[in-house]
Amino acid sequence: MIIFGHTSYFAVFIFIIGACIGSFLNVCIYRIPENNSIITPGSFCPACKKGIPFYCNIPVLSYLFLKGRCKFCHKPISIRYPIIEILAGMFAVVLFYKFGIGQVMVYWFIFTSVLITISFIDIDHQIIPDVISLPGILVFASSFYFLPEMTLKNTLLGIVAGGGSLYAVAFLYYLLKKQEGMGGGDIKLLAMIGAAIGIKGVFFTIFAGSLLGTFFGLLIMIYTKIADSKLKIPFGPFLSMGAILYIFFGEQLILWYLGILRT
Repeated sequence: MIIFGHTSYFAVFIFIIGACIGSFLNVCIYRIPENNSIITPGSFCPACKKGIPFYCNIPVLSYLFLKGRCKFCHKPISIRYPIIEILAGMFAVVLFYKFGIGQVMVYWFIFTSVLITISFIDIDHQIIPDVISLPGILVFASSFYFLPEMTLKNTLLGIVAGGGSLYAVAFLYYLLKKQEGMGGGDIKLLAMIGAAIGIKGVFFTIFAGSLLGTFFGLLIMIYTKIADSKLKIPFGPFLSMGAILYIFFGEQLILWYLGILRT
């Protein structure tokens, strides 16, 4: 019981750290598509442009205390800000419980934080900035150093398979339809994912991302009553969800699926 109690207190601390990083992710999501610095100026209200004092910038709690409105102009604050902070905090906690404190947990938390940032930028602007994905390929190519299950060969194959597979799909679609069916950002994103989780993870991500994209795409079309094959739904968030599923459940799901095929 004592160990559990200490672990629980530490998990709360991990959540707070993760939520603070989630607050920074909000800054990145808002500023990177506008080509603005993520360092300066400090946080400010998008409506009145007034700087936000530190006591009004506490993750999640400030949103609750301010009742979702700016302290100065009283304009509504998007609910998405605390959602992203909570999301980052939750990922920090579940990674802590799965991998414990160490370089593996830190590596995966950085990876999931990048995926969160990319996903929400893609949702807002339908772009995946090269300033994130291209350096991300280089950064996460270090996976063979931080993750015991990865090798340099697996990392390189993951990059090639990730970028190459989606490029081939996009090229074939262009030949058939004479129009772009997949953005270059998705190709670079999957190359970055491949660098982190290897070739097996790439194919899992494509399969899971496609299933999730189809499912949610149908829900969106039903909800909006738009049954249009040209409806643009960003694929980046679904690739990100597929990669995160692989981190937590990939091996189990693969074994389960292979078991079904053998029966």
